Amino acid sequence: MKLHSLKPATGATHKEKRLGRGEASGKGGTSTKGNKGGQSRAGYKSKKAHEGGQMPIQRRIPKRGFTNINRVEFKVINVGMIDHYAEKYGIKEFTLSNLYVNGLISQTDHVKILGNGELKGSFTFKVNAVSAKAKSIIESAGGTIEIVK
Repeated sequence: MKLHSLKPATGATHKEKRLGRGEASGKGGTSTKGNKGGQSRAGYKSKKAHEGGQMPIQRRIPKRGFTNINRVEFKVINVGMIDHYAEKYGIKEFTLSNLYVNGLISQTDHVKILGNGELKGSFTFKVNAVSAKAKSIIESAGGTIEIVK
């Protein structure tokens, strides 16, 4: 065996594809990229909502309404659930910190008590808002309410 007679095993090497060397090569014209132009070049990226020149959907649909930047989003707790929460978590005083510790609200939530349901025990509330019906139900049951900002 001599160095000049050494060659790789059969099937170990492949012939390089010579792209774009004329139609006769079978790999000319589009160089196996499917089409010409930007899409065949490196770095091509189509826009997310591009619809091929058709008027995009976000421009076809009319604009409606607005978002009020002063809106305050409340986490609602109905009076009917108060007894359940008191029994499950052992809460007598419904404050924002107590509700957060027990995983009922997140730290930045505003809480509003609504008057749907009945209340059996008397509880203390320190929340952001209370409806008129809920206030009358809580006070008639012997509870107290303090509005916190």
